[in-house]
Amino acid sequence: MYRTHTCGELRTDHSGEEVTLSGWVDNYRDHGGGLFVDLRDRYGLTQIAFSPPDSSAELIEESKNLRGEYVIQVTGKVAKRPAGQDNPKLATGDIEIRATELKLLNKSETPPVSPSEKVSEVAGEDTRLKHRYLDLRRPEMQRTMMLRDRITKRMRDYFEEHHFIDIETPILGRSTPEGARDYLVPSRVHNGKFYALPQSPQLYKQILMIAGYDRYVQIARCFRDEDLRADRQPEFTQVDVEMSFVDSDDIIGMIDGLVEKLAKDVLDIDVPTPLPRLTYDEAMRRFGHDAPDLRFEMEIVDCTDLAAKSDFGVFKNVVEGGGHVRAINAKKGTSKYSRRGIDGLTEYVKGFGAKGLAWFRCDDEGKLASTIAKFFGDDLLAELAKRLNAEPGDLILFSAADWATTCKVLHALRTKVAKEMELYDPKAMHFSWIVEFPMFELDEEADSPEGKGTWTAMHHPFTAPLEEHVELLDTDPAKCRAQAYDLVINGCEAGGGTIRIHDAPTQSKVFELLGIDAETAKDRFGFLLDALAYGAPPHGGIALGLDRVVMLFARLDNIRDVIAFPKTQKATDLMTEAPGSVDGKQLKELGIKLDS
Repeated sequence: MYRTHTCGELRTDHSGEEVTLSGWVDNYRDHGGGLFVDLRDRYGLTQIAFSPPDSSAELIEESKNLRGEYVIQVTGKVAKRPAGQDNPKLATGDIEIRATELKLLNKSETPPVSPSEKVSEVAGEDTRLKHRYLDLRRPEMQRTMMLRDRITKRMRDYFEEHHFIDIETPILGRSTPEGARDYLVPSRVHNGKFYALPQSPQLYKQILMIAGYDRYVQIARCFRDEDLRADRQPEFTQVDVEMSFVDSDDIIGMIDGLVEKLAKDVLDIDVPTPLPRLTYDEAMRRFGHDAPDLRFEMEIVDCTDLAAKSDFGVFKNVVEGGGHVRAINAKKGTSKYSRRGIDGLTEYVKGFGAKGLAWFRCDDEGKLASTIAKFFGDDLLAELAKRLNAEPGDLILFSAADWATTCKVLHALRTKVAKEMELYDPKAMHFSWIVEFPMFELDEEADSPEGKGTWTAMHHPFTAPLEEHVELLDTDPAKCRAQAYDLVINGCEAGGGTIRIHDAPTQSKVFELLGIDAETAKDRFGFLLDALAYGAPPHGGIALGLDRVVMLFARLDNIRDVIAFPKTQKATDLMTEAPGSVDGKQLKELGIKLDS
C-alpha cells in the first residue's frame, strides 16, 4: 500500500493514527536538529517532521538527502503541531506527520519549472509548455483542471436531466466550408482523396434531428486551421447541442437554465434568468461590438448631427462624406488621463483604423474644453455636453469615420479605458445574449460576375432567416436578419447557435446567394439536401466553447491555461514537438510527394 491517506486529507481528528503518505517533495527546511518537508499531491500539502524522538538519527540523516520533486513514501503518526507553528493557509495546517519510515520512490533532476511557484513567478510560457508535465503539477493548474472537470460533469448532468442523448459523430469526414480552413487527412486506401477533421459536428447533428433524435448533445473535439489568439486553439472542445420542434426562445431558454446552474454550482453566484438580450444592431449602436462587455456602462453616443454644425474640418469632412461622429464618456476620466495619457490612447486607436482622436474635458463648471473647442460655439458645446451627460471631471473621446471604423475604435477604447480605470470588478460575471445577426456579410474583395463582391454567411450556410425576412433573400439580402444568437460572458463570445433551414428550397436559395452552384452544392452537401427532402423537422442548436467557458469561470485570460496539453500561437506542441516529419515510406503509401 503506497498510501493510506492523501496529502490534503488529515486533520486534528486523526491525531495519534499511524498513516502512510506518498507524493512529491514540495519544500524542505533544515532546522539543524531535524528536517521538515512539505509533501504534495493533487489534494494538498502535509508537513512531514523528521525530528527526534519520533524519527531515528539514521532516518533524519537520510531525509537530508531529499530534494524538490523527489517522489517519496512516508509513514508516521499524525500529531497536532506545536503551539504557534500552525499554518492557517493550509487545510492541513494544524497537523504534521512525525515520520518513522521513509522510502525514496524516485529522484528528480532540478526542475526548470517549479510546481511550488505561482504562474507570475514561473519561467516564460514556452518553458511551461515544453515541460508541461511539471507545469501541470502546480496547484493553480490542478485547480483549473478540476474546475474544468466540475463544469463538464454539471453540463452532462443538466442535459441528461432534460432528456438529451449523448451521441458521438465522426472525426473523419469530408471537407465542407464553415468559415475556416480544414485540417486534411490523406486516405491511404483512396489515394488522392482526403478526409477532413470536423470544424464542428454541424451537418451530422442536423441529420440526427431528421433521424428523430430530438435532443442531442456531445462534448465534441473540433479542429480549425486558423490564425490563433490567446482565446483560440487549432483543436478545441465544444458542447454541441441540437433540438427539434423548437424556436430561438426554446434554445436560449435551455442555455439560460444551464448558465444559472453552472453559476450557482461552480461559483455560488445567483444569476437571474432570462438573461438579457440585445439585437445585433442594438449592440453595435450602443457598444460597437457584437460581444460587448456589460459589466460597465460607457455607451456609445452618436453625435453626427451636432458635429455637422461645427466648424471643425475633420468632423465636417467625415459627415459630408457620409461618415459618423460618435463618442464615449469616460466618467471622471480627467483624473486618470493627462495629456500624455490621451496621446497614448491616440496611438492605441490608430491600430484600429483611427487617424486620430478628438477629445474634450469637462471642467469644474461643467463646460467642455479642448484644443478644438474654438470650432464649436458655446451653444453647440452645451448641446454636446447635454447629449453626452458630461459632468465635471469627465473625459469625452470621439471617433469620426465610417460606421465600421467608429465601432472598432470606440469598442477598443471603451474596453481599454474601463480596465485601466477599474470600472468593474474583474471577478464579476455578466451573461447576455446577442440575437438577430445579419444573415450575410459582403466580401467586397471577392470576385463576382457583377464586380460587387460576394455574400458570405455571417454564421454558416445552414442558418435560417427570420420568418418575416424570408422574402429579403430575393430582394435585399443585406437587410436580412438571421435566427441566430450568441451567448456573451464578460465581453467574450462563449457560444453561438442558430435555427437551421429545414427545407431544401430555402437551403438551395441560400447556397445560390453564397455563390455555391447546384452542382457544387450537390457534391458537397448532397446528403444533407437529400435528407431534408424526407420530413425534416424544424430544428436548431448551439455550440458552447467549453475551453472558453472554463477560462471565463476561472477568471483567466489565456485559454492555454485551461487545456492540459495546448498548442502555441503557431499551432505547435512544444512538449512533443508536433507537428513533426514523417518518413518517405509513409508519404509514398499516401501518394504524397513534398515540394521540398
